[in-house]
Amino acid sequence: MSASADRDPMKLTSTAFEKNADIPVAHSADGDGSLPPLAINDIPTETVTLALTCFDPDVPRDRRADGNFDHWVVWNLAPTDANIPTEHHHSGVVGLNTFKEPGWVPCAPPVGDGPHRYYFTVYALDTTLDLPVNTTRAQLEQAIEGHVIEEAQLMGTFTRQRPCPSGSS
Repeated sequence: MSASADRDPMKLTSTAFEKNADIPVAHSADGDGSLPPLAINDIPTETVTLALTCFDPDVPRDRRADGNFDHWVVWNLAPTDANIPTEHHHSGVVGLNTFKEPGWVPCAPPVGDGPHRYYFTVYALDTTLDLPVNTTRAQLEQAIEGHVIEEAQLMGTFTRQRPCPSGSS
Protein backbone atom coordinates (compact mmCIF):
# COMPACT_ATOMS: atom_id res chain seq x y z
CA MET A 1 0.00 0.00 0.00
CA SER A 2 2.85 2.38 -0.66
CA ALA A 3 4.22 4.14 -3.70
CA SER A 4 6.87 2.39 -5.74
CA ALA A 5 10.37 3.82 -5.73
CA ASP A 6 9.93 5.32 -9.22
CA ARG A 7 6.93 7.56 -8.50
CA ASP A 8 5.54 9.89 -5.88
CA PRO A 9 3.00 8.58 -3.36
CA MET A 10 -0.67 9.19 -4.07
CA LYS A 11 -1.96 12.39 -2.48
CA LEU A 12 -5.39 13.69 -1.49
CA THR A 13 -5.66 17.47 -1.26
CA SER A 14 -8.26 20.22 -1.15
CA THR A 15 -8.19 23.82 -2.33
CA ALA A 16 -10.45 24.64 0.65
CA PHE A 17 -8.04 23.65 3.44
CA GLU A 18 -4.53 22.37 4.06
CA LYS A 19 -3.72 19.04 5.71
CA ASN A 20 -4.39 19.21 9.49
CA ALA A 21 -5.94 22.69 9.16
CA ASP A 22 -9.42 24.10 9.74
CA ILE A 23 -12.17 23.26 7.27
CA PRO A 24 -13.91 26.52 6.24
CA VAL A 25 -17.39 27.24 7.65
CA ALA A 26 -18.73 27.19 4.07
CA HIS A 27 -18.35 23.39 4.06
CA SER A 28 -20.23 22.95 7.34
CA ALA A 29 -23.91 22.89 8.27
CA ASP A 30 -23.44 26.54 9.30
CA GLY A 31 -22.44 27.42 5.73
CA ASP A 32 -23.74 25.99 2.47
CA GLY A 33 -22.78 22.48 3.58
CA SER A 34 -20.93 21.66 0.39
CA LEU A 35 -18.27 18.99 0.13
CA PRO A 36 -14.81 20.57 0.15
CA PRO A 37 -13.33 20.24 -3.35
CA LEU A 38 -10.94 17.29 -3.47
CA ALA A 39 -8.05 16.43 -5.77
CA ILE A 40 -6.28 13.08 -6.06
CA ASN A 41 -2.74 13.20 -7.41
CA ASP A 42 -0.21 10.54 -8.39
CA ILE A 43 -2.79 7.77 -8.73
CA PRO A 44 -1.02 4.43 -9.36
CA THR A 45 -1.23 3.43 -13.03
CA GLU A 46 -2.58 -0.01 -12.16
CA THR A 47 -5.62 1.46 -10.39
CA VAL A 48 -8.94 0.07 -11.64
CA THR A 49 -11.21 2.17 -9.39
CA LEU A 50 -11.02 4.53 -6.44
CA ALA A 51 -13.01 4.63 -3.21
CA LEU A 52 -13.42 7.66 -0.94
CA THR A 53 -14.65 7.98 2.62
CA CYS A 54 -14.96 10.76 5.16
CA PHE A 55 -15.59 10.24 8.86
CA ASP A 56 -15.37 12.06 12.18
CA PRO A 57 -13.97 9.93 15.06
CA ASP A 58 -14.65 12.59 17.72
CA VAL A 59 -18.40 12.28 18.26
CA PRO A 60 -19.36 12.40 21.96
CA ARG A 61 -20.05 8.87 23.24
CA ASP A 62 -23.44 9.97 24.58
CA ARG A 63 -24.45 10.75 20.98
CA ARG A 64 -22.88 7.70 19.29
CA ALA A 65 -21.54 4.74 21.23
CA ASP A 66 -18.70 4.10 18.76
CA GLY A 67 -17.70 7.78 18.62
CA ASN A 68 -17.74 7.80 14.80
CA PHE A 69 -19.84 9.65 12.26
CA ASP A 70 -19.63 8.65 8.59
CA HIS A 71 -19.99 11.72 6.39
CA TRP A 72 -19.41 10.27 2.91
CA VAL A 73 -18.90 6.86 1.30
CA VAL A 74 -18.19 6.51 -2.44
CA TRP A 75 -16.71 3.70 -4.52
CA ASN A 76 -16.07 2.71 -8.16
CA LEU A 77 -14.76 6.17 -8.99
CA ALA A 78 -12.88 6.16 -12.28
CA PRO A 79 -9.16 6.90 -11.86
CA THR A 80 -9.76 9.79 -14.26
CA ASP A 81 -11.96 11.40 -11.58
CA ALA A 82 -8.91 12.97 -9.98
CA ASN A 83 -10.73 16.24 -9.30
CA ILE A 84 -13.97 16.16 -7.34
CA PRO A 85 -15.27 19.73 -7.11
CA THR A 86 -18.60 18.78 -5.49
CA GLU A 87 -20.31 15.68 -4.15
CA HIS A 88 -22.22 15.29 -7.43
CA HIS A 89 -19.36 15.58 -9.94
CA HIS A 90 -17.91 12.09 -10.05
CA SER A 91 -18.52 8.69 -11.61
CA GLY A 92 -18.78 6.70 -8.37
CA VAL A 93 -21.51 4.90 -6.48
CA VAL A 94 -22.59 6.69 -3.29
CA GLY A 95 -23.15 4.65 -0.14
CA LEU A 96 -24.80 5.46 3.16
CA ASN A 97 -23.71 8.01 5.73
CA THR A 98 -24.47 7.61 9.44
CA PHE A 99 -28.01 8.92 8.85
CA LYS A 100 -28.49 5.86 6.58
CA GLU A 101 -28.92 8.19 3.61
CA PRO A 102 -26.78 8.45 0.48
CA GLY A 103 -24.63 11.53 0.08
CA TRP A 104 -22.43 13.98 1.91
CA VAL A 105 -23.29 15.17 5.43
CA PRO A 106 -21.58 18.49 6.27
CA CYS A 107 -19.53 19.07 9.42
CA ALA A 108 -21.77 19.94 12.39
CA PRO A 109 -20.21 18.92 15.72
CA PRO A 110 -21.89 20.01 18.96
CA VAL A 111 -21.25 23.63 19.94
CA GLY A 112 -18.51 23.83 22.55
CA ASP A 113 -17.28 20.29 21.89
CA GLY A 114 -13.88 21.46 20.68
CA PRO A 115 -12.39 20.62 17.32
CA HIS A 116 -13.54 17.51 15.52
CA ARG A 117 -11.24 15.75 13.05
CA TYR A 118 -12.55 14.85 9.60
CA TYR A 119 -10.59 12.12 7.83
CA PHE A 120 -10.98 12.03 4.05
CA THR A 121 -9.39 8.82 2.73
CA VAL A 122 -8.95 7.73 -0.88
CA TYR A 123 -8.16 4.14 -1.79
CA ALA A 124 -6.68 3.07 -5.13
CA LEU A 125 -8.16 -0.37 -5.83
CA ASP A 126 -7.23 -3.20 -8.17
CA THR A 127 -10.88 -4.08 -8.86
CA THR A 128 -14.38 -2.80 -9.48
CA LEU A 129 -16.59 -3.39 -6.45
CA ASP A 130 -19.98 -5.10 -6.73
CA LEU A 131 -21.70 -3.60 -3.70
CA PRO A 132 -25.31 -2.59 -3.06
CA VAL A 133 -26.08 1.14 -2.83
CA ASN A 134 -26.92 0.77 0.86
CA THR A 135 -23.27 -0.03 1.69
CA THR A 136 -21.80 1.65 4.78
CA ARG A 137 -18.21 2.72 5.41
CA ALA A 138 -17.58 -0.38 7.55
CA GLN A 139 -18.90 -2.64 4.78
CA LEU A 140 -16.84 -0.82 2.17
CA GLU A 141 -13.68 -1.14 4.25
CA GLN A 142 -14.33 -4.86 4.62
CA ALA A 143 -14.96 -5.26 0.87
CA ILE A 144 -11.70 -3.55 -0.14
CA GLU A 145 -9.48 -5.74 2.04
CA GLY A 146 -6.86 -7.31 -0.21
CA HIS A 147 -7.64 -4.89 -3.07
CA VAL A 148 -5.94 -1.69 -1.88
CA ILE A 149 -2.97 -0.72 -4.04
CA GLU A 150 -2.39 2.50 -2.14
CA GLU A 151 -4.26 4.95 0.07
CA ALA A 152 -3.93 8.62 0.93
CA GLN A 153 -5.54 10.68 3.64
CA LEU A 154 -6.39 14.31 4.25
CA MET A 155 -7.47 15.39 7.72
CA GLY A 156 -9.12 18.70 8.50
CA THR A 157 -10.67 20.02 11.68
CA PHE A 158 -13.85 21.91 12.42
CA THR A 159 -15.09 23.57 15.62
CA ARG A 160 -18.74 24.52 15.89
CA GLN A 161 -19.40 28.18 16.65
CA ARG A 162 -23.21 28.15 16.63
CA PRO A 163 -26.00 25.56 16.74
CA CYS A 164 -27.79 24.19 13.71
CA PRO A 165 -30.81 21.86 13.51
CA SER A 166 -29.16 19.15 11.37
CA GLY A 167 -27.94 16.88 14.18
CA SER A 168 -24.89 15.75 12.20
CA SER A 169 -21.36 15.84 13.51
